[in-house]
Amino acid sequence: MQQLAGQVAVITGAGSGIGRALARRLSTEGMRVALADVDPGPLAETALALVDAGADPLDVLVQPTDVRLAADVGALADRVFAEWGQVDLLANNAGVFVGGFLWERPAEDLEWVLGVNLWGILHGIRAFVPRMIAQGTEGHIVNTCSIAGLLGTPYAGPYGISKFAAFAATEALAADLALVGSAIKVTALCPGMVATDIAVGSERHRPTELATSPTEDQAFVNEVLVEVTAQGIDPAEVAAMVVDAVRAERFLLLTHPHHADALVDRATQLATGTLPERGDFT
Repeated sequence: MQQLAGQVAVITGAGSGIGRALARRLSTEGMRVALADVDPGPLAETALALVDAGADPLDVLVQPTDVRLAADVGALADRVFAEWGQVDLLANNAGVFVGGFLWERPAEDLEWVLGVNLWGILHGIRAFVPRMIAQGTEGHIVNTCSIAGLLGTPYAGPYGISKFAAFAATEALAADLALVGSAIKVTALCPGMVATDIAVGSERHRPTELATSPTEDQAFVNEVLVEVTAQGIDPAEVAAMVVDAVRAERFLLLTHPHHADALVDRATQLATGTLPERGDFT
């Protein structure tokens, strides 16, 4: 997908981090952008930042959306297609983190992280892709997975499960679209450490019905995540990589070069029946 100016992008998780950076970059590229997030305050801040940077207010659409809910994502799709008539780039980006030993995690933790990280993508696919295919034009879908969806690590079982599943869904989507001859391409965005607020924002956005009491292992991994994300790359760098990947029709986007070597090592260890060494996400 080479032509971005004048096209329509939809971005979930647009209230902060990679989603906000991607909104800024795509708006700069001349795209109309539909912004979705579960938190209306930061979502409005993103929209205001785009307008302050020169975007036409008519080219910015804001829709509070809980991606766990099929009805919310469906309403987002209905509104974008009703107002703009098309969607050319879909970024299923919303994500949360839940860590800790897998045997210590209650069902609510798994429901929370799978609801956002996996079902958010699945709902996005089901709500948007049929209509994008029906357009008969080229397009692109970017699913934010994670390097944690390719490299396993201790203390992050719930998150890793959700991201491995998100990657599997993304690969299946790409294969299915290719099989039917669609002009829509797919990118699995698998970032390493990025300077976002996922370590603290995830719990802030957790619904009360899925609240749990933190355990020592969970507190430990959250503290580590706060430290390492603070040293991560700028989300704007990731947004620039995404635009390049869309134009190059690149399926797998790794944000850190050494992760490619780690994937090769993992494949070798698995092929010999060995438990892979823990992932290095930094």
